[in-house]
Amino acid sequence: MSEHTTAAKPAPAPNRVLTICLWSAQVTLAGIFGMAGVSKSFLPPPDLVAMGVNYATELPEWLLRFIGASELLGAIGIILPALTRILPRLTPLAALGFVTIQVLAIGFHAARGDLAMSLPFNLALLGLSLFVLWGRWFKAPIAPRG
Repeated sequence: MSEHTTAAKPAPAPNRVLTICLWSAQVTLAGIFGMAGVSKSFLPPPDLVAMGVNYATELPEWLLRFIGASELLGAIGIILPALTRILPRLTPLAALGFVTIQVLAIGFHAARGDLAMSLPFNLALLGLSLFVLWGRWFKAPIAPRG
């Protein structure tokens, strides 16, 4: 009779191309949401309108600042936990936050009737966010520091 080992096999290493694509998506999302978050958090609403954020003076300022803070914190969360490997499960949660922001943004822009201008960009950000969420949660999670 032969012996069968029941030791668990280590998970296969994620594909190098997938890892590069995920990091590229994370950096892209961090850059876009980071810039938007800083702008919405710190610039006066009329300055934002001049930059093309047409709705900035139509929202309550507290909501505009909340959106900005959420985008800024998400930009940090999409990179820092994965990079430091300290609580790396926060990275897919940041991606989930970006998914939420984009779904709400699409609804907001639809209600305003300006989907033609915003929908392609919102869908691109939604797709990147879903890709990072899927990749960092299921396909290529980052192991915490050991």
